[in-house]
Amino acid sequence: MCKKENILLDAVLKDMIDHATFNAVLPNGHAFVAYTLVKDKEKAMAALSPGDRVRVELSPFDMSKGRIMLKASLL
Repeated sequence: MCKKENILLDAVLKDMIDHATFNAVLPNGHAFVAYTLVKDKEKAMAALSPGDRVRVELSPFDMSKGRIMLKASLL
């Protein structure tokens, strides 16, 4: 069995859905839901806001949701 490969891309957060869930858009216009790790939700509430640039990890099998890896200021 092959290891699942993920795609790292830069995106912009558009709207906050929940405390640690956002609507995000890639530079090519593809919209998806971006979320943070469960253990980092407290940090994400204070650190992320709509309009921030982030790096997200997307699965090649489901491009409708992605995990926020880094904020642009940390890139």
